[in-house]
Amino acid sequence: MAAVNINNQQFQNLIKEDKPVLVDYWAPWCGYCRRIGPAYEKVAEQYGEDIVVAKVNIDEEPMLAQQERIEVIPTLVLYHHGKAIGSIVAPESKARIDAFISESLGK
Repeated sequence: MAAVNINNQQFQNLIKEDKPVLVDYWAPWCGYCRRIGPAYEKVAEQYGEDIVVAKVNIDEEPMLAQQERIEVIPTLVLYHHGKAIGSIVAPESKARIDAFISESLGK
């Protein structure tokens, strides 16, 4: 399952669900965002059954990025039951994203 691009309304609906939601805040002009993109897609394929894996383009959703206090991209935030339970800035690899997910969910 691929990562889904979401807007503010979809974000508001998704984070209320029981399933954890991993959101990548990114922008098309961000070189590091593009570099980590393939690893993020592999995360989506691996965790797609257990976690909603989504992306928010901060150029298209600047108010959402501001509301969530995103200052550096890429920033990944894991939400559960409507609250952010962890975040990581500029993860260097899929292994680091995997570790972040496990740590944040207490697995």
